[in-house]
Amino acid sequence: MLASLFLIGALITTPQMSVQAASQTIVEDNVDGMTRAVNRMVGGIVSYARWPDGSAATGRLMCLVGSPRLTERMAPDAPGTASVVVRRLSADAAMLRTDCDILFLGRMPVADRRQLIAWVRGRPVLTITDDDAACIYGAMFCLQNRPASLSFSVNLDAIGRGPMRIDPRVLRIGGGES
Repeated sequence: MLASLFLIGALITTPQMSVQAASQTIVEDNVDGMTRAVNRMVGGIVSYARWPDGSAATGRLMCLVGSPRLTERMAPDAPGTASVVVRRLSADAAMLRTDCDILFLGRMPVADRRQLIAWVRGRPVLTITDDDAACIYGAMFCLQNRPASLSFSVNLDAIGRGPMRIDPRVLRIGGGES
């Protein structure tokens, strides 16, 4: 059902339409549990993205802007042969680059967030945040910390406005059922 809704929403966008994904991943009860969960979830999301040239996540650059809420050790664990290099940048530095394939938005001033989201609109840049659980500020995917688990929301409007293609099976990446 959610996959069908996702496909329909990707074709007909409604302002700020977001869907709570059925997917979640369990957070292990230890020091590195959240870090592993975030990196697994982000890697899974990235692995379901397709850039306009049809290519997958192999050799992608993630520009990390702001301070992530859930982990300071961002290293997406993408399945298969996908590899993602992470660079921490200021908002201004990120907008000067042309090689950011993925933009991860942590805590930052609202003005910077709005400027970055406006900057990526129409560009082949996958956007993910852990600082907007309701997914209302324009990122494509929004991580949500829940008791003993991590889940995400999908902003169909943000996906529909850009050239990125997201496989609808992304709704299952956390091991949940849709």
